[in-house]
Amino acid sequence: MPEPHIRIAMADDEEALAVLDRATWSTLHAVAPRPEPPYRPFFDERHVPRDYLVAETDGRLAGYVRIARPTPLASNAHVLQIQGLAVAEEARGQGLGRALIRAAIEEARGRGARRLSLRVLGHNAPARALYASEGFAVEGVQPQEFLLDGAYVDDVLMGRRL
Repeated sequence: MPEPHIRIAMADDEEALAVLDRATWSTLHAVAPRPEPPYRPFFDERHVPRDYLVAETDGRLAGYVRIARPTPLASNAHVLQIQGLAVAEEARGQGLGRALIRAAIEEARGRGARRLSLRVLGHNAPARALYASEGFAVEGVQPQEFLLDGAYVDDVLMGRRL
């Protein structure tokens, strides 16, 4: 796979991001129900283009990571949180997720953050391993926080200093 080009999302990316998001939906990482038509806009007042880094390969959008503040509190302004990561099926296993995580770390540093956190489902072993290999440590576990496909799943908080 060619080296991905990672950049801040633009409003014109909305449809491609929406399609990618629906194509990658899975209870491995999603706690909301599978999206059904009519679809809601990908971008809205809480999810704006500047919060997303997108990865392009061969001129096509192949993945994204969303970075945003976990709360609107001034006392928490030094923390950013990864609030979504998606990689197209055909681009998996080629380092694109890792490239997006590294870009998110650099973007968070560039925005002045001192910490980067995330939440990941306990049964998502591939994502947990990726995050751990990039310096994220488990900072807390909410046991059986979600009921997905008839099974209770832990919500795992991970974080790292920048």
